[in-house]
Amino acid sequence: MNFPFYIAKRYIFSKSKNNAINIITRIASGGIIVGAMALFIVLSAFSGLREFSLSFSNDFDPDLKANAISGKSFSISPEQEKEIKAITGVVLYSKIIEERVLFSFDGKQQVTFLKGVDVNFTKVNKASEKLFSGQWLKPNTTQCVVGYGISEKLSMGLFDFNNPFEVYVPKPGKGTIENPDEAFNKSELTPVGIYAISEELDSKYVFVDLSLAQELLEYNTTQVSGIEFRTKPDANEAEIISKIEKILGNNVAVKNRAQLNATLYKMLNTENIAVYLIFTLVVIIALFNLIGALIMMVLDKKSNLKTLFNLGTEVKNLRKIFLLQGTLLTVLGGIIGIILGILVVALQTKYQLIMITQSLAYPVLFSIQNIFIVFGTIVSLGFISSLIASSRVNKKLLD
Repeated sequence: MNFPFYIAKRYIFSKSKNNAINIITRIASGGIIVGAMALFIVLSAFSGLREFSLSFSNDFDPDLKANAISGKSFSISPEQEKEIKAITGVVLYSKIIEERVLFSFDGKQQVTFLKGVDVNFTKVNKASEKLFSGQWLKPNTTQCVVGYGISEKLSMGLFDFNNPFEVYVPKPGKGTIENPDEAFNKSELTPVGIYAISEELDSKYVFVDLSLAQELLEYNTTQVSGIEFRTKPDANEAEIISKIEKILGNNVAVKNRAQLNATLYKMLNTENIAVYLIFTLVVIIALFNLIGALIMMVLDKKSNLKTLFNLGTEVKNLRKIFLLQGTLLTVLGGIIGIILGILVVALQTKYQLIMITQSLAYPVLFSIQNIFIVFGTIVSLGFISSLIASSRVNKKLLD
């Protein structure tokens, strides 16, 4: 057995004659355990919040989406559609039109997005599964599905035939408008469903049939503002994007879900790093106790070290004893802390001990990645702390 490792292991599990050193060592071990547990719980809680925040956009955004780089629309021919259908990894696609327009109901007005969708939309997007009440719109009708926030602002219910729900779309063209009545394309819509996803999304869209949106915007039947794609889980995303962009031309860019929500992902990643750094600082402060405990141990074992030195043990091996002792303490403390953290996360997941509201538990997510992050952080910092403390063993001390 390696001599420094053998001595380091003996020092960990044996008590010192000096009771103060035993207390300091216990405090250092407790600090490592609590630090590892706290870091794991916080990372798991943030992973849960991240997953919870992204669940809203994941329910609403497609796997891939093609948008025009310049202008508001682009055309897709039947030949291009056949080529897209032949792409390996693409399950379905849905043609859409999005435009910011004016809606009016019972004297109240709201400016928000009109979204025209085709029959494949419900198979590509999960919005139809998030209906608060009513049903999804039927194709080739004037039916519409509105967000809960829009219906609340307009005080609008479903199938209200006494008060028309009207949409006003500015007519394309240039020049001065002489007659305001001729400046808009107008249609009366029939609300048949209300969706509820999140506060922001619930106030953003009114869904209508694609042909109606094309008519209001004076688009031809091949003209769309975007195409949403549903892909296979194991599909090569980069390859699919490349093929779609090649088929649709240089005027169209294809983005995945992360790129569609680049700001949200960037904010969550920044917050994750900030939380990690803050709690790593807490762990560093806790590891000062380890440095103190090892230095006290060096001083306590000074006579033993002199004996070993006189018997021919090199100074570097004497240093290695305390380096290994501190590292072993950190490894053991990190493992115990992570196990306790996993237990807390499991209890929260199963029994919902902490609640945000009466019906919503604080989200936590168990992740193998967080285990490696916490263990790697604790061991790395513990090794550095042990290295600092073990450097106190030198010839001057042993003389």
